[in-house]
This record gives sequence, structure tokens and C-alpha cells, in this order.
Amino acid sequence: MADPSSYRPRPGEIPDSPGVYKFRDEHRRVIYVGKAKSLRQRLANYFQDLAGLHPRTRTMVTTAASVEWTVVSTEVEALQLEYSWIKEYDPRFNVKYRDDKSYPYLAVTMNEEYPRVQVMRGHKKKGVRYFGPYGHAWAIRDTVDLLLRVFPVRTCSAGVFKNATRTGRPCLLGYIGKCSAPCVGRVSDEEHRELAEEFCDFMAGRTGTYIRRLETRMTDAAEEMEYERAARLRDDIEALRKAMEKSAVVLADATDADLIAVAEDELEAAVQIFHVRGGRVRGQRGWVTDKVEDVTTAALVEHALQQLYGEETGDSVPKEVLVPALPDPVEPVQQWLTDRRGSNVSLRIPQRGDKKSLMETVARNAQQSLILHKTKRASDLTTRSRALEEISEALDLDSAPLRIECYDISHLQGDDVVASMVVFEDGLSRKSEYRRFQIKGRVGDTQVWHGEGQDDVRSMHEVIARRFRRYLAEKEKTGEWADGDELKDEEGRPKRFAYPPQLVVVDGGQPQVAAAKRALDELGIDDIAVCGLAKRLEEVWLPGEDDPVVLPRTSEGLYLLQRVRDEAHRFAITYQRAKRAKRFRASPLDDVPGLGETRKQALIKHFGSVKKLRSATIDQICEVPGIGRKTAETIAVALAQAAPAAPAVNTATGEIMDDMEDGTPKTTEGAPGEPVPAGAPDERRGQET
Repeated sequence: MADPSSYRPRPGEIPDSPGVYKFRDEHRRVIYVGKAKSLRQRLANYFQDLAGLHPRTRTMVTTAASVEWTVVSTEVEALQLEYSWIKEYDPRFNVKYRDDKSYPYLAVTMNEEYPRVQVMRGHKKKGVRYFGPYGHAWAIRDTVDLLLRVFPVRTCSAGVFKNATRTGRPCLLGYIGKCSAPCVGRVSDEEHRELAEEFCDFMAGRTGTYIRRLETRMTDAAEEMEYERAARLRDDIEALRKAMEKSAVVLADATDADLIAVAEDELEAAVQIFHVRGGRVRGQRGWVTDKVEDVTTAALVEHALQQLYGEETGDSVPKEVLVPALPDPVEPVQQWLTDRRGSNVSLRIPQRGDKKSLMETVARNAQQSLILHKTKRASDLTTRSRALEEISEALDLDSAPLRIECYDISHLQGDDVVASMVVFEDGLSRKSEYRRFQIKGRVGDTQVWHGEGQDDVRSMHEVIARRFRRYLAEKEKTGEWADGDELKDEEGRPKRFAYPPQLVVVDGGQPQVAAAKRALDELGIDDIAVCGLAKRLEEVWLPGEDDPVVLPRTSEGLYLLQRVRDEAHRFAITYQRAKRAKRFRASPLDDVPGLGETRKQALIKHFGSVKKLRSATIDQICEVPGIGRKTAETIAVALAQAAPAAPAVNTATGEIMDDMEDGTPKTTEGAPGEPVPAGAPDERRGQET
């Protein structure tokens, strides 16, 4: 625990101007980012008597080891920089709204030649029109299914579209009238784009005009005694009305607005957002956050606005944003929203009428969300805390291991040896800090062993040594051993290996644990605990102990260690399989300088296989379009130097299999599993670890 007075800036050193500040811990990790109208006045609040600080603020300033700041010209710039730094550094003490799922959107890819309607999640893409978010993906599909009979826009994937274009036959939706089938030329690209634009207009709320137009066409068709066309138009109108009924009118004046409500207690806060477009609720989402400092409702609203609109532009930011409390001051936030939209945005508290009534509904949703979250969270927090305490007691640690790193070695019969490192903090996985290693048989510049063959112990020693060599190097580079001035000038984001764990877990028994401990001892690191979890009996092994620690099968601590071990195993195997697949796809033509994919495919298409290409003369190679004599000579030399792979044999029939078109060997269709290249280990005969 640090004393804030040890890193308190000298009097007069902090400027009295707008800016953004960062608190860093002893490992130079950014733990808090804030903004201020006056940096001097704001930072002075942190360096008062600890007894007068809010408990969470007191925890933050005692965890920190330094403070830095950046001066900006205006409060709007401070708001923008604060949002950027929070996204970049992910500080542990900042308010972060935990979105419990990635909300689905209805998206229309107007950036494609033939726009497509589909469900999308994640980051928004340029040139794509989004509607939502929706609570469930099935709600989007129900709406789209109703609208496709009126707006038969393409919904198929790129692969299905290309296949239909090639064969000249549309998919099922094209046959039943729910796709205009631009893939086979039933409509032109201009006509299909007009359909997509009409679909977007309808989803954006401009519904009345289109329905009235259809009603007029239906009446005209009936008067002309075209009853079948009139019946189809009648069904289209009914489908549109059903789609409209899925989102009831809540604001009569066709308002475009977002309503944000907050429910909070001393520890946590829940935020609910209703997206109203054209007077109808088009989407809803909710977030929950820990109140890591004494933060007001207005500050919670400001953080919600940053997260909601930080990456949005144009019409994605509505004309009106209704909130329960206004940020203080409100002008910079309103100007920031206006800049992002490109036109004026009204940020206000609803006072009366339909908007106030709807805000009360949003607030009730927020309150229910907080109650539900606390019910789930209580059990979750209790379980994780108990698991960490049980691990601490079983391994005789000084404190609970808040950061756990687990390592696993993966290979297939000694080939493509790789290792994984996964990180769990506070009992939860932190995937942004996962790392993977290729085993090289060396540590630093020293060749320790030939990095091939099945030797998990030496591999484990290597990966632990490499990881903690990087830790020591980053520790020295960040200035932790330097004087205070050098420490204060340190810039940049946190380094990848700069933070040590309290516990290292290895997948294995006594030999692997001994190798990991030996690597740490060689580096002079003696403050990190090591243990191993053996798969056979789920025993926990400690360095230098002849007998394992046996945790009860019902132990939460054992369950957490198993989760950590299994995650490391999954991450390692995924990397090993990808590495092996890449090696299996290799071809002798890859080593020919200046030979790209187009000419390689032309060679294979011309000769049929690498085997036939290897036996061809230079003159025959020159017959391939795009291959000159010099290139043909280079190809012939490269293939002559490359040793031909040993023939693959079907173990069931004894048949020798020929090369495939890409140079990898063929297998019989009846053999289970994936194709096995010549001379390569077969997963049906070996085992992946």
C-alpha cells in the first residue's frame, strides 16, 4: 500500500487549466483516468487526509504510485481524451459498464453492390445502416420475415450468392417470392438498391406514406378487376402492419430520441437505454457498473453517454437525449454530442407529458435490472472469493492470488511444440492478456536443447524462463528501479509482460512444477508461488514436495484451478492445430521467389499436380500463361532441390495415394478424421497434448 504523499506533486507544479490525468500503480499500469476543468483543484482533492476520502477513492490513491496529467485547450477536448484513454488502458478503478451480451442489430449493407439484410453484432461498419439494438436475434428475424414479402431484399451470404450466380438458379427464397433474386438478373442492381432503400425508410419510421401508397395500388387493382394482384397487395399491407405492431407508438410526435435512466445504490449502478425512432421503441439495452469511487448520478450519466456515443457519428446520435440528471457542466457534453452528430443535439431532463411517463418506465426497467444483477452477483462474488481463499489456504500463500497465470504445452507426437499462457484476475479470465509461445529450444541467446521432440519438462522450463525474463526486462525498462524523475517521464501503454502473478499454475505434475520453479530460481524470482495440476487424479503439486495437495472434489478452489488449467489447454491446442494446419498446407512452390498465388494456381491448373509439374521440362513450364523462361528455370531448380515427400499409404488397404492439386497427398474418403499428409503423424494413431 502506497502513501499518497510519496508521489504528491510539488506545490505549483499542477497547472490551473483543463486537462486529463492518469494514476499509475507501482508496475506503471494505468488504474484511473479522469478529467477536470481545473487540474490543480481536482487533483488536490485526492491528496487530502485519507480519513476524509471515500473508501473506494482511498483504495485507489493507496494503490497508485504516481500521477500524470495532460493539459488541453477546452473541456470538450478533455472529454474526448478521457474517453480515448479509458478505451485504451481499461483502468480498473474507472466506471465501466458491463454489457452482459452483445446486442444484435438489424443491418443493411448499403456498402455492397447488392445490399444484404442480416443480423449483426459487435463494432459498427462504415456504409452499413443499423436498426436496433434488439433484445433477441429471433425478434429481428421475425420482423425481416414479415417485411421480405413486401421488400424482397437479398438476405443470403456471399457464398450462396456467388453459387446462385454461377449456376443461374436462385435459392429457395427466390422461388417463393421473398427475394428479388438479383443473383440471376431478375432485377437490376439499381432496382435492388431501391428496394433496400425503401426497406431502410420503412425501418426508420417512415411507414405511413408507404402503407397509403400500397392501399391506393390495391384499390386501383380491384377497380381494374386484377383481383390476384389486389390480394397480394392486401397481404403485403397486413404484413407491414404486423411488423409495425411489434413496436408500439410511445411518442405521438414521431420523435427520434434516446432515454437513459439510472438505478443505483452505494456499491453498484444499472443503466437502461430505450432507443425511440419515429415515435416507436426500436431498441433497448442495459449496463451495470461497480461504483469504484464516490460518483454522482450526473457523473454516471456522463460515463454512459461516453460509452453509448463514443464511437457513433451522424444519425446514430439522435436529435434528443433524455436523462435523469445533467452532467456538470452540461455544455461540453452537449457540444461533444453535437460534434458527433454533425447537427444540434438536445440534452435535457423530461419534465412533463409522454416523455416523462416513458422515462419512468425506463427507470423501472433499470431498477429491475439492478435487483436481478445483485441477485446473480451475490452468488458469483461469494463463490469466487471462497475459491481464492481456499487456494490461498491450501497452498499456504500470504494472500489470495488475485492474478493467476497458467501454462500448458501442446504438440502432436513431438512436432509443432507450442505453449500457452492464460491469465485470470479476481477469478475471471482476462483474455486480452493471454499469450502464446513457439518452443525454440533456447532461452535468450543460449541454445538449451533442440526444440523438437516430445519433452514437456524442457518446454515448460523454456516458456517460464522466457516469460519472466521479459517481466524483468520490462520492469527495468519502465523505470521501477530508476529514480523518481525517470519514473515520471515514462509514457505509453502498459507493457505486455510487466505485471507479475501471485500464482503460476502449470499443467502437469512434479516434473513440470520442478522445471517452472527452477526457471524462476535461475532468474532470482522468489516471490511468486508455483503449483501444478495433474490431470489424472486432479492433484495439486508443489515444488519440492513428495506428496500432492488433495483438495476435496466439491472444493471451489479446485474448480477454479480446473477452469484455469482447461482454458490454458484449450488455448494451446487451438494454436497448435492452426500452426500444424499451416504447415500441412505448405507447397514446394511457396519457396519460389516472386511466384504469387495467381501464377501458382495457373501452374497447378495446367499440370494437375506438383508431382507432374516436377517432371515437366522448362519448355513445358513456359507454356503456362504468365511464366517466362527465367521464371520457369527458377521453378525447375526449386522443385529439383525440394525433396519429394514420402508417399502416403492408406493403412486400411495398403494403397499408395497420389498428390492432390495443391501438392498435399490424397486420402481415401472412407478414412475417418482429417486428411493425413505423407510422413506426418496421424491424430488417429497419435494423441495431441
